[in-house]
Amino acid sequence: MKTAFLFPGQGAQTVGMGKEIAQKFDAAAGIFEKADAIAGYNLSKICFEGPAEQLNMTAISQPAIFVTSAAILEAVKTSPAKSRFVADVTAGLSLGEYTALYAAGVIGFDDALILVQKRGQAMQAAADTTDGAMVSIIGLDEEKVGHLCSEAGEGEILAPVNFNCPGQIVISGSFAACGRAEKLADKYGAAKAVRLEVAGAFHTEMMSSAANILKGALRKCRISEPGNVKTIANVDAEYYKSAEKIAEGLIKQLTYPVLWQKCMEKLIADGVEDFYEIGPGRVLSGLMRRIDRKINVVNISSLQAIEELPS
Repeated sequence: MKTAFLFPGQGAQTVGMGKEIAQKFDAAAGIFEKADAIAGYNLSKICFEGPAEQLNMTAISQPAIFVTSAAILEAVKTSPAKSRFVADVTAGLSLGEYTALYAAGVIGFDDALILVQKRGQAMQAAADTTDGAMVSIIGLDEEKVGHLCSEAGEGEILAPVNFNCPGQIVISGSFAACGRAEKLADKYGAAKAVRLEVAGAFHTEMMSSAANILKGALRKCRISEPGNVKTIANVDAEYYKSAEKIAEGLIKQLTYPVLWQKCMEKLIADGVEDFYEIGPGRVLSGLMRRIDRKINVVNISSLQAIEELPS
């Protein structure tokens, strides 16, 4: 029986995340203290106290989610449940892939946080200089979403970029094209189209300037060769085979679609039975229910969840 650790991406942030866990577990508090020193500002205070407007900024929410997820992981490792808490494979949704690589032991905490901070800043800067948006399309298959993007695009950038679960595909592109897609979604039979609260058109070529900045940051980062714990890549739903492929995958991820559903289906097909969502929110647990209702995901996002883990 195999175990997978899953880590959330941007959008999972909430004011107060990690606070109770840091108060209870010294190891988790240590992660937040270390993060404050590396980030160069009081990141933990923003996680614990907000304000929400600041926490929701791309440049802050990304390191905040990574650090909170790492702190929760550290708390579990020092809890009575630690003896049975070992992963065979890790996965993370978009930003969460950095936490997955950290949890797998291939990128150290300092390097991972520096990368995530630079990634968030670069994506914010790319969003500020382009006019992009993202829309979640509910109730359509890949083919219909493709046709919707072709019609609504009108020659502008618009593409499906987050294949989250059956019936939930996020499209991304120019602000105007996203607006047209929202209006046309009914025509294709969508249950609804929901504009996402994000800074720009993530996972499209509108993020190419951010990808170039990330490429430079990755050159200064130490990435180990993958070991016993595998990590599955968002961009192709395959396990990373080398440090070089990890760097390539992280750069591609900014301008390529995230194949989350395929990643989860691959893990299930490969015999993973125990799934733990580690970090703020419950997004990944919800997606798994839509991917395969038979699979149970244990959500570990609170102090209570840690205390209820069997030892």
